[in-house]
Amino acid sequence: MATSDTLPSSQRVVPGSVDIPIASWPLTTKDETVDVLAVSSQVIDSFNSSLVARDYKALANLFVEENSYWRDHLGMTWDLRSAKGRSKIISFLEEGHHLKSIETDREYPVKNPGPEQIAFRGDGTVYGIQFYLRTISEHGIGPGLARLIKVDGEWKIWSLFTSMHELSVYPEPVGHLRPIGVQHGAQADRKNWFDRRQEEVNFVNGDPEVLVIGCGQAGLSVQARLKMLGVPTLAIDVCDNIGDNWRGRYHQLVLHDAVWYDHLPYLKFPDFWPVFTPKDKLADFLKSYAEMLELNVWNNTSLEYSSWDDKKKQWTAVLKRGKKDGSVEVRVMHPKYIVQCTGHSGKKNYPNFKGQENFKGDICHSSEFRGAKKDGKGRKAVVIGACNSAMDISQDYYEKGYDVTMVQRSSTTVMSSKAVLDLLLSPGYREGGPPTEEADLLTWGRPGEIYKAYQADLNERQQIQDKAILEGLNAAGFKTDRGPMNTGLWMKYLQRGGGYYIDVGTSQLIIDGKVKVKHGLGISEILPHGVKLEDGTELEADEIVCATGYQNMRTATEVIFGEEVASKVKSNVWGYDEEGETRVMWRQSGHPGLWLHGGNLAMCRYFSRLVAIQIKSQLEGLSKISDL
Repeated sequence: MATSDTLPSSQRVVPGSVDIPIASWPLTTKDETVDVLAVSSQVIDSFNSSLVARDYKALANLFVEENSYWRDHLGMTWDLRSAKGRSKIISFLEEGHHLKSIETDREYPVKNPGPEQIAFRGDGTVYGIQFYLRTISEHGIGPGLARLIKVDGEWKIWSLFTSMHELSVYPEPVGHLRPIGVQHGAQADRKNWFDRRQEEVNFVNGDPEVLVIGCGQAGLSVQARLKMLGVPTLAIDVCDNIGDNWRGRYHQLVLHDAVWYDHLPYLKFPDFWPVFTPKDKLADFLKSYAEMLELNVWNNTSLEYSSWDDKKKQWTAVLKRGKKDGSVEVRVMHPKYIVQCTGHSGKKNYPNFKGQENFKGDICHSSEFRGAKKDGKGRKAVVIGACNSAMDISQDYYEKGYDVTMVQRSSTTVMSSKAVLDLLLSPGYREGGPPTEEADLLTWGRPGEIYKAYQADLNERQQIQDKAILEGLNAAGFKTDRGPMNTGLWMKYLQRGGGYYIDVGTSQLIIDGKVKVKHGLGISEILPHGVKLEDGTELEADEIVCATGYQNMRTATEVIFGEEVASKVKSNVWGYDEEGETRVMWRQSGHPGLWLHGGNLAMCRYFSRLVAIQIKSQLEGLSKISDL
């Protein structure tokens, strides 16, 4: 059996995770005579009747026998789950659930056309009926998505998505539930908004119930969700200011994701915002976001000590806070939950090469790279690595006049920025596209294996659109790959967390020979004035950047909380489990009271809601740790 070390780079996944198969596309054609309203109503009525009667065999028979899927995000259980095929769907239901019913709704989660027959596959070869749902659970409601196909003359469920996004007895104070903001009339010792806000952010009257470690998009998004559920939350960060985790990155960094994809909860980017956001602009937005949403953030604050009390079901957290006046405050707090929001990766992967201590120039990990020197003419740089950071850094070096060589040991999945916009994000995330809530439903409402099938088709189209770039790179000695099972860049991210490049210009520099590449070779030794490769080739260098990635997020857990806590985390973070759900992240971690949350801005937007609901459900006694 192949291991992660022996597999080709393109096929590697997070160690211990499952390289889920690609769903088989059903064989269907468009039915010109079907009454989509009648079919959808009949399926929903039968589904609800069987659910109430607890006739799970009859309910499962509404699905395609083998290659059908039911994905659930809290609508069924207090976890993120998927089931494939009738037998597993029956087992899924028999394990226990809190689902009460499903119904079509043309107003929820957004206005929609109701049941309609559409092409499920991009080439128009697979047709079926799709409709949005309202999932009604014992404790709340959420959006859903059903897709039916015709099998042997009968309409069956091919895929079903259910969820819970709102707790019935704890609605968010938005819209008609927004706070009044003032109490009119005479009141002795009245405190204004600023007074109340200072008491809140400094936790004058008690401890937070949730402590968030990290104030990037992950930490801010989950605190925003918790705030809307009335959960007192404090986020801490060692940085001087909110957004410094972005400000401190390399000088030319611009987000590779588009603005329509990157909105945060409750406060979207304005309509005049650029398609691609520069890092410092994003940093300023995050700072403004925290202020506008009145989030409780302590910067210059470190977690000095933590321990879990299993009897009291709470943490002891010793915080060291540096204040603006130069004083230092030490606070001991007892939150019931801690959410680690330190990025979806862990410690930096910084190899200790032979001879590294003898190098006469500058050498650093890509996380420490702040930008090439302005006048680099006559200087030489070697970049070790060949993915997003390595490519952006190489371009920065070239633009500053350096002679730059990239060392690529294996292969890289490359996708042009235009193909990302045209294929990967469109039609859901684009100018004039559907509301973000609908785009998120269409994205996350697809079970993992079906989603992988979509990505395989998309990768075929991308190979055509990016043909000139891909052929040019390979001809220049830069090896590309197509990701796991030829499913492309996005699946590589979901299953491995790296190994790809969204092309914003470096590819052409490589094709034109302006950035040189050494492929298929590791580093043998760092010389005083350069790098020696495994074949004996020596590359002169004044500067070396190791764009060698990061270790698993679990390693950061160990650094923050210690080995005892980290050892209880269920597994390595990221990659799929056997059901096609992401491991550990956004779910009960394995250690009570500890949650891990992260990912890109879009993931933080969507999954922050699910993390917050799970935490709120435990706080209010709706669920227990054993339920998750």
